[in-house]
Amino acid sequence: MIHLKKVVSWIGIFLLCIALTACGSGKTNEQGYYNRLNVYNWGDYIDPQVLADFEEEYGIKINYENYANNEEMLAKIQAGGTDYDVIFPSEYMVEAMITQGLLQELDMANLSNFKNIGDQFKDLPYDPGNKYSVPYFWGTMGIIYNTKLVDEEIDSWDALWNPKYSRSIVMIDSARDTIGITLKKLGYSLNTRSIEELEKAKAELIRQKELVKAYEVDAYKDMMIAGEAAMALAWSGDAMLLLEENPDLAYVIPKEGTNLWFDAMAIPTTSKHKREAELFIDYMMRPEVAAKCAAYVMYATANVEAMKLLPEELTEDELAYPKGNIFEKGEVFIDLGEFTTEYDRVWTEIKAY
Repeated sequence: MIHLKKVVSWIGIFLLCIALTACGSGKTNEQGYYNRLNVYNWGDYIDPQVLADFEEEYGIKINYENYANNEEMLAKIQAGGTDYDVIFPSEYMVEAMITQGLLQELDMANLSNFKNIGDQFKDLPYDPGNKYSVPYFWGTMGIIYNTKLVDEEIDSWDALWNPKYSRSIVMIDSARDTIGITLKKLGYSLNTRSIEELEKAKAELIRQKELVKAYEVDAYKDMMIAGEAAMALAWSGDAMLLLEENPDLAYVIPKEGTNLWFDAMAIPTTSKHKREAELFIDYMMRPEVAAKCAAYVMYATANVEAMKLLPEELTEDELAYPKGNIFEKGEVFIDLGEFTTEYDRVWTEIKAY
């Protein structure tokens, strides 16, 4: 005879094992998904409603954190102890993280909305075949200036070195971006591996430093809106947003050429929830979702189906969406490998001067 208490006991042990297994692998929701997703993104770079809609549709709570630049994000991932599931690195950082084995390969079978990405944004040199990333936003870098404070045509990077605007110039607090446009000003590649060219760029930025009001990443936007600075180095998406806030502002892509940048979505190797991460990335490539983010952030989307849902006055604006062969207008950052330490050294010396 089987004792009832023993049966109950064995059932209890069985249920406890199931519970312990569930605790070890994380909790799942009614749809069978892990109920948490850790997203690490640039500040103010997604429509918050999109996150809320994803949570409601899939029952997955998003833990959302921001970073200020690619290097900050990379350092945190390299340090370990984090379990971010989706990150938004720029093109050269995608390349660097692939080289370092920090990104997981994507399963395109789970990314049905990848078809919405424009062909000119696919299979780019930083990630051939889009094995590790899918494009999110793209754009240029240029100069935003206040037409009430600047009474001349601005068409060159030289404007950022004009003594007339001393202490009214704001530069981006980013080594690759600020050094990059200085290299373009001098007629060099923004991906140079020449110590001589890099030192010339350093000398230019040290010469400029007494004219600079501040080195910023986000705060320059408030300065330009309030008319507290004559001009600033700016990303095109920020510029489009600022133009809406202050009609006295204008944006120009200098004649010497610019940085043509791409930000992407990727999954770090530390993620334990690849299925849910790919679900989120695929969701972000839905035309209506991508359009919401593009309208909110005012950056150019790489999603051609989303573009059809955006106001024509935005998509026809060539400062936001340059026409033709976009690669003729700019140069894309590449991973410089160990030579990156030289850029870091130069930037430290500039900031400390």
